[in-house]
Amino acid sequence: MKFAFIGTHGVGKTTLAYGLAMRLKQLGANVGFLEEVARRCPFPINEETSLEAQTWILMETMRREIELTQVYPDLVCDRSALDNYCYLEFRFGRHAPLFGLVEHWASTYDMLFKVPIKAEYMHTDGTRSTDLAFQLAIDETLNALLEETGIPWILFTSLEDAVERARLASGRLPIA
Repeated sequence: MKFAFIGTHGVGKTTLAYGLAMRLKQLGANVGFLEEVARRCPFPINEETSLEAQTWILMETMRREIELTQVYPDLVCDRSALDNYCYLEFRFGRHAPLFGLVEHWASTYDMLFKVPIKAEYMHTDGTRSTDLAFQLAIDETLNALLEETGIPWILFTSLEDAVERARLASGRLPIA
Protein backbone atom coordinates (compact mmCIF):
# COMPACT_ATOMS: atom_id res chain seq x y z
CA MET A 1 0.00 0.00 0.00
CA LYS A 2 1.20 3.51 -0.76
CA PHE A 3 -0.26 6.46 1.14
CA ALA A 4 0.54 10.13 0.54
CA PHE A 5 -0.36 13.38 2.21
CA ILE A 6 -1.11 16.16 -0.25
CA GLY A 7 -1.70 19.87 0.12
CA THR A 8 0.09 23.16 0.09
CA HIS A 9 3.17 23.78 2.19
CA GLY A 10 3.05 24.61 5.89
CA VAL A 11 -0.16 22.76 6.74
CA GLY A 12 1.34 19.92 8.77
CA LYS A 13 1.74 17.14 6.20
CA THR A 14 5.14 16.10 7.50
CA THR A 15 3.92 15.74 11.08
CA LEU A 16 0.82 13.86 9.96
CA ALA A 17 2.78 11.56 7.63
CA TYR A 18 5.20 10.67 10.44
CA GLY A 19 2.21 10.07 12.71
CA LEU A 20 0.57 7.68 10.24
CA ALA A 21 3.82 5.78 9.64
CA MET A 22 4.39 5.44 13.39
CA ARG A 23 0.85 4.19 14.04
CA LEU A 24 1.03 1.68 11.18
CA LYS A 25 4.35 0.39 12.56
CA GLN A 26 2.68 0.00 15.98
CA LEU A 27 0.03 -2.13 14.28
CA GLY A 28 2.72 -4.36 12.82
CA ALA A 29 3.12 -2.93 9.31
CA ASN A 30 6.53 -3.00 7.69
CA VAL A 31 6.25 0.61 6.55
CA GLY A 32 8.73 2.91 4.90
CA PHE A 33 8.67 6.68 4.97
CA LEU A 34 9.44 9.10 2.15
CA GLU A 35 10.27 12.61 3.30
CA GLU A 36 9.50 15.60 1.11
CA VAL A 37 12.34 15.66 -1.42
CA ALA A 38 12.02 19.40 -2.15
CA ARG A 39 13.94 20.00 1.08
CA ARG A 40 17.01 18.48 -0.61
CA CYS A 41 16.54 20.17 -3.98
CA PRO A 42 19.83 21.67 -5.20
CA PHE A 43 17.94 24.47 -6.99
CA PRO A 44 15.84 27.35 -5.64
CA ILE A 45 12.27 26.42 -4.69
CA ASN A 46 9.14 28.30 -3.59
CA GLU A 47 8.38 31.47 -5.56
CA GLU A 48 11.87 31.46 -7.13
CA THR A 49 11.58 27.93 -8.49
CA SER A 50 12.65 26.95 -11.97
CA LEU A 51 11.42 24.33 -14.40
CA GLU A 52 14.67 22.50 -13.71
CA ALA A 53 14.00 22.52 -9.95
CA GLN A 54 10.43 21.28 -10.27
CA THR A 55 11.45 18.58 -12.74
CA TRP A 56 14.19 17.45 -10.33
CA ILE A 57 11.67 17.31 -7.46
CA LEU A 58 9.17 15.28 -9.51
CA MET A 59 11.74 12.82 -10.81
CA GLU A 60 13.40 12.42 -7.41
CA THR A 61 10.01 11.85 -5.75
CA MET A 62 9.10 9.13 -8.22
CA ARG A 63 12.58 7.58 -8.09
CA ARG A 64 12.48 7.37 -4.29
CA GLU A 65 8.95 5.92 -4.33
CA ILE A 66 10.08 3.19 -6.74
CA GLU A 67 13.11 2.48 -4.58
CA LEU A 68 11.22 2.35 -1.28
CA THR A 69 8.31 0.25 -2.58
CA GLN A 70 10.87 -2.43 -3.47
CA VAL A 71 11.95 -2.56 0.19
CA TYR A 72 8.71 -1.94 2.11
CA PRO A 73 5.26 -3.42 1.47
CA ASP A 74 3.73 -0.19 2.83
CA LEU A 75 4.94 3.35 2.19
CA VAL A 76 3.85 6.66 3.68
CA CYS A 77 4.80 9.69 1.58
CA ASP A 78 5.11 13.24 2.84
CA ARG A 79 3.77 14.64 -0.47
CA SER A 80 2.95 13.08 -3.79
CA ALA A 81 4.07 13.75 -7.34
CA LEU A 82 0.69 15.41 -7.91
CA ASP A 83 0.99 18.18 -5.34
CA ASN A 84 4.66 18.65 -6.22
CA TYR A 85 3.54 19.27 -9.81
CA CYS A 86 1.24 22.08 -8.60
CA TYR A 87 4.25 24.29 -7.91
CA LEU A 88 5.39 23.81 -11.50
CA GLU A 89 1.96 24.49 -12.97
CA PHE A 90 1.41 27.54 -10.81
CA ARG A 91 4.72 29.09 -11.86
CA PHE A 92 4.97 27.98 -15.51
CA GLY A 93 1.51 26.85 -16.60
CA ARG A 94 0.54 23.44 -17.87
CA HIS A 95 3.51 21.31 -18.95
CA ALA A 96 1.77 18.60 -20.98
CA PRO A 97 4.45 15.87 -20.85
CA LEU A 98 4.98 16.17 -17.09
CA PHE A 99 1.27 16.60 -16.44
CA GLY A 100 0.56 13.33 -18.28
CA LEU A 101 3.24 11.55 -16.29
CA VAL A 102 1.97 12.94 -12.98
CA GLU A 103 -1.65 12.14 -13.82
CA HIS A 104 -0.61 8.54 -14.55
CA TRP A 105 1.62 8.38 -11.45
CA ALA A 106 -1.30 9.44 -9.24
CA SER A 107 -2.87 6.03 -9.88
CA THR A 108 0.03 4.40 -8.01
CA TYR A 109 -1.16 5.82 -4.68
CA ASP A 110 -3.66 3.73 -2.76
CA MET A 111 -4.79 6.76 -0.75
CA LEU A 112 -4.20 10.47 -1.00
CA PHE A 113 -5.02 12.39 2.19
CA LYS A 114 -5.55 16.08 1.38
CA VAL A 115 -4.61 18.28 4.31
CA PRO A 116 -6.64 21.49 4.32
CA ILE A 117 -5.33 24.88 5.34
CA LYS A 118 -6.25 25.30 9.00
CA ALA A 119 -4.78 27.76 11.45
CA GLU A 120 -3.79 25.04 13.93
CA TYR A 121 -1.66 23.23 11.32
CA MET A 122 0.06 26.26 9.78
CA HIS A 123 3.66 26.74 10.77
CA THR A 124 7.00 27.93 9.45
CA ASP A 125 9.50 25.17 8.74
CA GLY A 126 12.48 27.21 7.59
CA THR A 127 12.39 25.78 4.06
CA ARG A 128 9.05 26.66 2.55
CA SER A 129 7.72 30.11 1.77
CA THR A 130 5.81 31.95 4.49
CA ASP A 131 3.83 34.03 1.96
CA LEU A 132 0.15 33.29 2.63
CA ALA A 133 -0.93 34.34 -0.88
CA PHE A 134 1.54 31.84 -2.38
CA GLN A 135 0.35 29.12 -0.01
CA LEU A 136 -3.27 29.75 -0.97
CA ALA A 137 -2.43 29.83 -4.69
CA ILE A 138 -0.77 26.40 -4.50
CA ASP A 139 -3.79 25.03 -2.62
CA GLU A 140 -6.13 26.43 -5.29
CA THR A 141 -3.96 24.92 -8.04
CA LEU A 142 -4.12 21.53 -6.33
CA ASN A 143 -7.88 21.76 -5.87
CA ALA A 144 -8.33 22.60 -9.56
CA LEU A 145 -6.11 19.68 -10.65
CA LEU A 146 -7.97 17.25 -8.39
CA GLU A 147 -11.29 18.40 -9.81
CA GLU A 148 -10.07 18.34 -13.43
CA THR A 149 -8.50 14.90 -13.28
CA GLY A 150 -10.97 13.16 -10.99
CA ILE A 151 -8.08 11.62 -9.07
CA PRO A 152 -9.59 10.12 -5.89
CA TRP A 153 -8.57 11.69 -2.59
CA ILE A 154 -9.76 11.83 1.01
CA LEU A 155 -10.06 15.01 3.03
CA PHE A 156 -7.85 14.61 6.08
CA THR A 157 -9.94 14.94 9.23
CA SER A 158 -7.87 13.24 11.91
CA LEU A 159 -4.91 10.94 12.33
CA GLU A 160 -7.20 8.29 13.84
CA ASP A 161 -9.39 8.36 10.71
CA ALA A 162 -6.33 8.08 8.43
CA VAL A 163 -4.99 5.13 10.44
CA GLU A 164 -8.36 3.37 10.31
CA ARG A 165 -8.72 3.95 6.54
CA ALA A 166 -5.19 2.67 5.95
CA ARG A 167 -5.82 -0.35 8.19
CA LEU A 168 -9.03 -1.22 6.38
CA ALA A 169 -7.49 -0.70 2.95
CA SER A 170 -4.58 -2.99 3.74
CA GLY A 171 -6.86 -5.77 4.97
CA ARG A 172 -4.00 -7.23 6.99
CA LEU A 173 -3.52 -4.95 9.99
CA PRO A 174 -5.23 -5.51 13.35
CA ILE A 175 -7.72 -3.05 14.81
CA ALA A 176 -5.99 0.00 16.30
